[in-house]
Amino acid sequence: MLLPKRRKLQNPHILVAYFSRSGNTRRLAEVICRQTGGRLFEIQPQNSYPASYEKTVVQAREEIQKGFLPALLKQAEGFDQYKTVFIGSPNWWGTLAPPVASFLAGRAAAGKILVPFCTHGGSGGEEIGGEIARLCPQARVLSAFEAYGPRVKTGAVKKQLGKWLRRIGMVR
Repeated sequence: MLLPKRRKLQNPHILVAYFSRSGNTRRLAEVICRQTGGRLFEIQPQNSYPASYEKTVVQAREEIQKGFLPALLKQAEGFDQYKTVFIGSPNWWGTLAPPVASFLAGRAAAGKILVPFCTHGGSGGEEIGGEIARLCPQARVLSAFEAYGPRVKTGAVKKQLGKWLRRIGMVR
């Protein structure tokens, strides 16, 4: 007789917050959420980015150069209750997507563990962890996980993600 797969119990001390334009970062966030038992939260700007990739690239570049922090649709309720917050972002122009920077800016993150993860189009994670540390200087920032966007759907990336979560002590 086959037993149903055991579902990991929700961990009330872990938040998995992410912004995803194409769905790649969302996929990583969902896997992290399943493996850690954390609560999933999608960071959404009030004004969506253009459907066109090229137009989004231009807009993102301008926002990053100006240090623009877009207004968000909603905030994560009870942020203070989380001890560990995974922060997911696509790598845009070598840094966090503006909605993620907006989510972190001015947060009281003292004593929290922030865990960056990102997707990219070939440039790697670059300064994602450093930018998070700059925005939240009183938090402890762990080493980031990065994945090439088009490969996120593969079993190899999920396996690498599991190894990373074990290495940083988030799962057994």
